[in-house]
Amino acid sequence: MDFGRLITAMVTPFDDQMQIDWNRVEELIDYLIEEQQSDSLVICGTTGESPTLTEQEKLKLFELSVKRANGRCKIIAGTGSNDTAHSIHLSQMAEKLGVDGLLLVAPYYNRPSQEGLYQHFKAIAESVSIPCIIYNVPGRTGVNISADTTIRLSHIPNIVATKDCTDTNQLTRIVNGAASGFVVYTGEDSLTLPALSVGAYGIVSVVSHVVGKELKAMINAYVQGDVKKAALLHGKLHPVMEGLFCAPNPVPVKYALNVKGFPVGGVRLPLVSLTEEQGSFIKSLFN
Repeated sequence: MDFGRLITAMVTPFDDQMQIDWNRVEELIDYLIEEQQSDSLVICGTTGESPTLTEQEKLKLFELSVKRANGRCKIIAGTGSNDTAHSIHLSQMAEKLGVDGLLLVAPYYNRPSQEGLYQHFKAIAESVSIPCIIYNVPGRTGVNISADTTIRLSHIPNIVATKDCTDTNQLTRIVNGAASGFVVYTGEDSLTLPALSVGAYGIVSVVSHVVGKELKAMINAYVQGDVKKAALLHGKLHPVMEGLFCAPNPVPVKYALNVKGFPVGGVRLPLVSLTEEQGSFIKSLFN
């Protein structure tokens, strides 16, 4: 299955009571597909504030997203956790609801060995029949899925890709060593162009909520061989790519959406709103 080159890790809209705004969820899916040109959407990833969503909320989000997308883009469910058994349960439930694939984050806090990581992802992948994307984000989880472990996992038939938030050295090793057909995505917006240059396929993006069309144009320019144009577009996008991480994700991108006229509400504790200074900085990125 081709999830495309531009995958958006979608925020979860909340109302004034910090409950999910279901109408806004549907509107956001339409907006990301039609206006920002997302090829796939990750639902209930870290950007979707998965740590503070209940299982019931997650399952309803999966179901609603599949129905609303209606084949216009792929829906990838964030079902990974640091509990293998619960990840299997949630993954199987998501599969029954019709999602196209799963995003499985590395187990956080319990810091498993490389063998533990391999067995964790293997167990989840073998419990479902849909494609799985492993998600390596050491800055959040406290553990790095090594290039060797990723390469080993790439030989499991339905583990089809990785979202890797490390540097281009690790991406290069994975690209050159993984099984045929295995796809590498960077999870760092500012590394999109450098990652493409070492053989990555695309980006699982946050900034695509607000500059998706421009990001898609940069990717297309590079793929079509116009490296100079891609570099120019990268330069224009870079302040936004860096600026939207001035505070813990997804606080800045939610603020940016609100500023640009697409209200998605605030964030649930323990995340807090931007300071006035941070808010002014985000506004300045789009003036």
